[in-house]
Amino acid sequence: MSRIAAAGVSKDGFAVFDLTPHKVAVCQLIQLFAPPSQQTVPFPFESISQHNRLGLFIFSLTRACNDFVEPPLVDLVNQLNAVKDSVNGWLHEHLMSSLSEISSPDDLFNFFEKLRGVIATPDGGHLEDDQIFLDPNSHLGVFLRCCILSFNQLTFEGVCHLLSNISTYCNSVESSYELQEDLDESGFHELLEGVELAEIGEGATSVLASIVFCTNCSDTSRKLSARFYIQVLDDCEFKSTDGNPLSRKFVSSVINNSRGDDHQGFLRTRWQVEGYLNMQADILERDAGCFPLNSFNAVLNKLHQLAPDLHRVDYLQYLNGLFHNDYLVAMDNLHSYFDYSAGNEGIFNRSSVSPPDIYVGRYETALLCLGTMHCYFGHPKKALEALTEAVRFSQLSNDDACLAYTLAAICNLLSDVGISSTAGILGSQDSLETSMSLGAPLTTQQQLLVLLHRSLKRADSLKLVSLMAFNRLASAKFDLKHVRRSLLCFGPKSSATLRTCPVTVCKELRLCSHVLSEFGNDGLSQPNDDGAFSTSWIKNLAAASSSSWFENKRKLRSSTVNDFDLFHFDAQPNPIPGSVLQLAGSSYLLRATSWELYGSAPLVRLNALVYTTCFANGSSSTDLSLAYVKLIQHLAVFKGYREAFAALKLAEKKFSPVSKSRIQLLKLQLLHERALHTGQLRVAQQICEEIGVLVSSTSGVDMNLKTEENLRLARTLLAEKQYSKAAAVAHSLFCMCYKFNMQVENATVLLLLAEIHTKSGNTVLALRYVLASLSFCHSFNLDLLKASATLTLVELWLSLGSNHAKRALSLLHGVLPMILGHGGLQLRARANITLAKCHLSDPTYLMSEDPHIVLDPLNQAAEELQILEYHEMAAEAFYLIALIYNQLGQVEEREEAAFSFKKHITALENPQVELDPFLSEV
Repeated sequence: MSRIAAAGVSKDGFAVFDLTPHKVAVCQLIQLFAPPSQQTVPFPFESISQHNRLGLFIFSLTRACNDFVEPPLVDLVNQLNAVKDSVNGWLHEHLMSSLSEISSPDDLFNFFEKLRGVIATPDGGHLEDDQIFLDPNSHLGVFLRCCILSFNQLTFEGVCHLLSNISTYCNSVESSYELQEDLDESGFHELLEGVELAEIGEGATSVLASIVFCTNCSDTSRKLSARFYIQVLDDCEFKSTDGNPLSRKFVSSVINNSRGDDHQGFLRTRWQVEGYLNMQADILERDAGCFPLNSFNAVLNKLHQLAPDLHRVDYLQYLNGLFHNDYLVAMDNLHSYFDYSAGNEGIFNRSSVSPPDIYVGRYETALLCLGTMHCYFGHPKKALEALTEAVRFSQLSNDDACLAYTLAAICNLLSDVGISSTAGILGSQDSLETSMSLGAPLTTQQQLLVLLHRSLKRADSLKLVSLMAFNRLASAKFDLKHVRRSLLCFGPKSSATLRTCPVTVCKELRLCSHVLSEFGNDGLSQPNDDGAFSTSWIKNLAAASSSSWFENKRKLRSSTVNDFDLFHFDAQPNPIPGSVLQLAGSSYLLRATSWELYGSAPLVRLNALVYTTCFANGSSSTDLSLAYVKLIQHLAVFKGYREAFAALKLAEKKFSPVSKSRIQLLKLQLLHERALHTGQLRVAQQICEEIGVLVSSTSGVDMNLKTEENLRLARTLLAEKQYSKAAAVAHSLFCMCYKFNMQVENATVLLLLAEIHTKSGNTVLALRYVLASLSFCHSFNLDLLKASATLTLVELWLSLGSNHAKRALSLLHGVLPMILGHGGLQLRARANITLAKCHLSDPTYLMSEDPHIVLDPLNQAAEELQILEYHEMAAEAFYLIALIYNQLGQVEEREEAAFSFKKHITALENPQVELDPFLSEV
């Protein structure tokens, strides 16, 4: 124990180790990562994500510093290049030049003196928001402190020995590079000689995937002959990302090269081709925009002609039609797939064992896929009928796995689609009532709660860990938006807590995360069942196409699938399946949504950033766009519309334009809010109509879009001062939300009704709507919305006369911390204006004694409203400022405030639509 204590073992596992040249190089990278006295992202990084990737890379290096053998400098450079950033060239040159400049003991001493500034505490302990500061107690901070301590303990002979080792460490790079240039890549050079790699686009992935060399071909694989690949190349026209046809020279060179070798060919085993199809299905589910419908179907049709017994092609054609919103193509191929294979290929029973004579999981699996398809296309009644039949046939055939997944699909349908009543449709309703010994029929939400419990219990008994995680997420979503009431609740002493529990939501989300450690226990997760190892040659070929003539073999292993591989540069393929990563990422998206409802803006931004940083590569385009939407909305609320529109343009370039996409809806939302603020009411009405075009006419489908459309229509009518029409739209929206049990949305609708009646002069009627909204906010823990409703209540008290000013001020002081801490620019400005009005309405307040108590919040409100270009409210703020300066006798300040007031009134009455760059694209 005494020896360990003397060694100085830290809590992060570091001891005061011997200083080596590799550790000095790592310290150089840490100094580049966190330079002292930086207020923004340091040079040469262009974004925070680039800066974070270098941090992950350095973190993995420090974790490996306790190994027995440290890597040479050439390996460190190759690992740095594996991160694949545009700044790696600069980092490489800077690292080499910095190490070569260390030529004397004084240089070493100066270098470690500069390292002290990296972990030095800022002056006064004050840390700015964007300042880069390395915590001394963090993992990298402890590593630096151990290196500095090791250097301080060196004798002069030890420093000289370290200096000579650094020189040897740098001189080993040149010889290593010479050896790498001698690698035998002549075959690849001859194969690709004279071919422009830029002509090969992403659209040729499915063709290039088949152009590989294989020496072991079984008898079954010879059914797929070489003519398949040649015919596909001859009959199907592929285009690059620029729209130009792909180079036939590259294809012909590959074919000629392969024909000249007796040991090389195009044959692949059936398992490898199915693995390739599974990989294409994963890519299709993530982003359907990268697969043109007709061209991808042409490849699949040619594959189907050459291998008719490969039924998974029909399933891939079904997915292609599904994600391209082609109902007829999807339905036809789904029927074809189950007519010829049904469950024979084993969607829920994937195994290498030969199939039995009697197949289990055929008809019920088809019904499950059919119900899922109807749900995707917005046919909730048909989907519920198909899934109910799937439950019945699963029970008859004892297919427990299919039954568990069908129950989860029903839960997802009842949760996401608005179904007011399931009487006569959901076949398990009678059994639910009988098992609970209830005479009265269960409501839709009570049925959903019982089904969630049953689905979770069945997934637990079958050890379906991924399905358990999915059910945990569904339970958290239910607890977030519904008050969980007991089914057996009667009598005067029965406890009925009419309030949601955020602790339960957090608990369910935490229980979901255990899937990362237990996914191997899932009975459906057979080794290599997704074709990851059988399709590794596709990744190698893709890496070869992107590299410049195969500079070294290490770059073939650097094509990372997700951020997990940043910690294992030369390891095996990522051990975490993509479906597990998607579930883990979905938990962070649900966390962001929950904090959005609870009213914590920093935690919404934090969880969205975690998702985009750690789960972007393994997520679908829909989920990733949702994370970007939350971040852009945060910018709009806290930074203004210019910042939000700049980020929106980048998001539009990243995601392919799809109808009803989240990015398109976000653009319309931002344009509508800005049009209302700037007084462009005709443009706002036009945007409401465009949102209405996206909404399905089917009842219960697109409920969020329907709610959004009616809310924005009511706000537009309110801005036009058509109070009766606005109230009618809001009232019909409240009835629709009440019918489909959308109680969280009802809180917002009630607050809108209160605002409509307040501006129309009906204070007494508005009061009851505010109180009802406060009751909903209390039941569902909507803290920020509750603060906004309380602010409306304060405004109502002020409108009743100056006698209520003190009561209004007392209410406002109770919610000011929440508004100022988590509210956006508009809510904060509104609260500051109301605060000034409370003081001005108070008869006991003397302006001459303390004018800053009203001027400071008004000036702050005016500044924030000008960022939002909210002319009406900004004019109100400047009007109050002008009145105050007039009473104080400060003429100059009064005239300046009056001029600003006139400017905003003029802009509100005469909006310049044709000069607005943001509205030019609408």
